[in-house]
Amino acid sequence: MSESLDQDLLPPVPDGPGLFGDVLPVAAVPAPAVAAVPYRVLARKYRPTTFDDLIGQDAMVRILRNAFALNRIAHAFMLTGVRGVGKTTTARIIARALNCVGPDGKGGPTPDPCGVCDNCRGILADRHPDVVEMDAASRTGVDDVREIIEATRFRPMQARTKVFIVDEVHMLSRNAFNALLKTLEEPPPHVKFVFATTEIRKVPVTVLSRCQRFDLRRIPIPMLAAHYAKIAAAEAVPIEDEALAAIARAADGSVRDGLSLLDQAIAQGSEDGAEKISASSVAGMLGIADRGVVFDLMDAVMQGRAADALAITDRAYALGADLGALLGDLLELTHTLSRLKAVPELRRSQELPEAERTRGAAMADSVSVPVLARSWQMLLKGIAEVETAPDRRAAAEMVLIRLCHVSDLPPPGDLVKKLMSQGGAPAAAPSLAGLGGGGGGARAVAGGAPVAAQQMAPAPALPRLSSFRDVVALVAAEREVLLHGHLLHSVHLVRFAPPVIELRPQPDAPRDLASKLGALLLRVSGTRWTIAISAAPGEATLAEQGSAADRGRRDVAADHPLVRAIMMAFPGARIEAVRDPGVDSYGLPAEISLGEPDMPGFTPDDAEQFDEPTDLMGAPIEPEARFMTETQR
Repeated sequence: MSESLDQDLLPPVPDGPGLFGDVLPVAAVPAPAVAAVPYRVLARKYRPTTFDDLIGQDAMVRILRNAFALNRIAHAFMLTGVRGVGKTTTARIIARALNCVGPDGKGGPTPDPCGVCDNCRGILADRHPDVVEMDAASRTGVDDVREIIEATRFRPMQARTKVFIVDEVHMLSRNAFNALLKTLEEPPPHVKFVFATTEIRKVPVTVLSRCQRFDLRRIPIPMLAAHYAKIAAAEAVPIEDEALAAIARAADGSVRDGLSLLDQAIAQGSEDGAEKISASSVAGMLGIADRGVVFDLMDAVMQGRAADALAITDRAYALGADLGALLGDLLELTHTLSRLKAVPELRRSQELPEAERTRGAAMADSVSVPVLARSWQMLLKGIAEVETAPDRRAAAEMVLIRLCHVSDLPPPGDLVKKLMSQGGAPAAAPSLAGLGGGGGGARAVAGGAPVAAQQMAPAPALPRLSSFRDVVALVAAEREVLLHGHLLHSVHLVRFAPPVIELRPQPDAPRDLASKLGALLLRVSGTRWTIAISAAPGEATLAEQGSAADRGRRDVAADHPLVRAIMMAFPGARIEAVRDPGVDSYGLPAEISLGEPDMPGFTPDDAEQFDEPTDLMGAPIEPEARFMTETQR
């Protein structure tokens, strides 16, 4: 049969001479041309078509499978996640699962669409009339949403269910969202909505509450690398495991981004005629340094070998690596080393690449946590400097030089212990909070939190207002923030004689400050107070008094031998704050009361008695020396 058809297609053979007596030649029939098949990128060729093909989204797949099995399918879905994790792909799989009729045309909604029925093939080819996809990034107006609303009134032409897929739904305008609300809340039974977004916070809560939400997760690097290895094997492309790991790291949890990079690596091919695509060629393609180079650079930096560090960066730069990205790799490796020290079990985990589990573990054993923490801070600041510097390479090299310079400096805590053990300073030290600043980012903490961070103590149930500071503290305890701020910064006390308070407000203080303060005191204490306004100079504000007292404490601390030794060891360091347990919330020494007989006790019954301080011989310490003893304590 086929032979007769082929004969019918051939031109007829002449059975006699032509018009001029010559036998006509038989025309040669050209071979039929084979239509060239356009190349499909890997991200499209290997796009998942069933729920089983999705990777890294086990929770969502399990919920959707159960929903189809129990016939409890929501009328609207909200899919959120970073780019390339499968939001639009999942939406199309849902559309096929809703409309699949099976090979025999009699099937119903199923979590395993057949892929051969007309509905499945039409949706796969993006040409089904009842599955409408809209890009909200380009169609953001209310008129575009009205087209969808109008289309929901008509029944499907071919499928069982009309499915509207709206990508980047957060780009819709506020009016467009409002127009969609009613239809989204009570859609016709033959309509389903599937929304996809990368910015879930920009979607109104009124829309989210009407949808079943699924958060698609970033795909872990080992899972991405294994997925890319399967695709490379299907494409018959030999590629090293380290190259696949580099692509997976660069994908940052996005399957599509990684497939695009894999496509690029395959097109680039191997270098120097190698049989496999190597990790070094992929690193050059990505503009990053090879993983071994990052370890070499970290090793040189931690040992303070600045010349070797710069030589490594020169070679990486010559190969096309971006030095800003190289610092980012160092930052990532610093985090990995810190995790290896904090969680030793990671050294046996298959989640980490081989280099991290072997060479990284050995490197983690050779550095301390304070050194890693200091390197993290310096790299974090250095990367920001590289992004704003006119010469990225010079800025990156300066960061590395600084890292090498401080590599042999001991952590501040170790330096303090060394100075104290050498007898360079008294054994007792003042309570310091935060020696930081220059010197390569060195920072020592020898005490607690700064004075400004101390919490205000709440007023007692029955407040005893024996000073103006007690009044201000009472205002703070009553959560009168504005009034407390004005009393702290904008009021000078002229006279305090309960129940009379004489004040001189500054021009920026509100006019009703006196009336507000009087009303609060009457409400809390039950006593009517008189708040008088005076023109006398009065005392400095509480904020000014606290600042002056803090400067005095800083001067005393700076004159301490141990602090002087630290300042010499860390040039450019500064005292950020000094904590004194004997001051109140305003940074002032606690006021001494004469203790009238009716004064309520503030010391718990089970508190230990505080003995009068004495020296080694048992003699009482004079007040001048007592301050240093209390500070040292």
